[in-house]
Amino acid sequence: MSTEIKTNAACSRVAWDKGRLVGQKRPLRPKDVCAIRVRLQIQHRKRDLALFDPAIDSTLRGCDLVSLRSTTSRLGTG
Repeated sequence: MSTEIKTNAACSRVAWDKGRLVGQKRPLRPKDVCAIRVRLQIQHRKRDLALFDPAIDSTLRGCDLVSLRSTTSRLGTG
């Protein structure tokens, strides 16, 4: 077994987020939401549209939205 510590490989790596803005992003404007909805409708991406609408209307996180089942959600009737 070799007990050498490789320090050169760890030091030569560049951080994946170097030079990028990280943290909280600005909220979507109504114009942006409408543009996303139209693009999803044009591309016939029903699943993505079905996940996008509740995500905008609620404060659910992405992992919570994906775990939703079709029996969990209901149509608003009033």
